[in-house]
Amino acid sequence: QVQLVESGGGLVQAGGSLRLSCTASGRTFRISYTMGWFRQAPGKESEFVAAMDWSETKTIYADSVKGRFTISRYNAKGTVYLQMNSLNAEDTAIYYCAATPALIPSTRDYEYRGQGTQVTVSS
Repeated sequence: QVQLVESGGGLVQAGGSLRLSCTASGRTFRISYTMGWFRQAPGKESEFVAAMDWSETKTIYADSVKGRFTISRYNAKGTVYLQMNSLNAEDTAIYYCAATPALIPSTRDYEYRGQGTQVTVSS
């Protein structure tokens, strides 16, 4: 099994920044897993945000966050981060960490997902 635990969410004013963290653990987790972030706003479907492969050479972002969000990871700790800058009200959502054994990042089909952390942006 793989456990993913997110932290770092909170309330921030529009234009502000937050950094989310997610630590992976579990008997079957491997550093080679691709890790990513999704979000779900009230009344909306889950939306892909960003993902990074284990080598940190392949990253993909949703168009809505390109240039504002940056994903990174620290493999020694099994941790992935999401630095979010220039936040706006449309970024308000529950943010979920996700992981997949796939070596190439994609926008879907992640086998493991965390419980989520709330991000609220006030305008």
